[in-house]
Amino acid sequence: MPWQRGEASSRRSAGVSRPRSATRSSRATRPQALIVFVSRLLVAQAGAGAAIGLAYSRRNAPWLLLTIAVAVAVVCLAGIVRSGSHTVWLLAICVESTLVAVGLFRYAYARYMGGTLLAIITLATLLHPAVARAFAATPRWHRPVPDHPGLAEGTADVLPGRAAG
Repeated sequence: MPWQRGEASSRRSAGVSRPRSATRSSRATRPQALIVFVSRLLVAQAGAGAAIGLAYSRRNAPWLLLTIAVAVAVVCLAGIVRSGSHTVWLLAICVESTLVAVGLFRYAYARYMGGTLLAIITLATLLHPAVARAFAATPRWHRPVPDHPGLAEGTADVLPGRAAG
């Protein structure tokens, strides 16, 4: 009904329509969500690589141990990636690049793909610009607090924008 629409719009203009927490955008949680997504993708890669490697190892002890070691290393990397630091992002890119290179070499040499496809997908996800921004963002607990009482003296040379003296 037309009179009800007018009533709802007057409530919206008065700020009654939704609570403040519901109007916040998801941009504040998006970087953390991307970091969790990359971590879960790494766990999936470790699981798939281990499952495929164990299925095709055919009682070859060195390859069996190497497959388990790589799977454990990728799971540990997934745990470290949850910190969300830029250094860990670079480490994850280096590890994934190595896994892709070794996987492509093994495919060319022995026609064994293993977990290489998921490693390529994970590397492409890590290199995506939105994921790079998520890992480049400084976490809230690392940002300086310039007006904190504990920083009142002796911080003029440390914090930018503070006048000395």
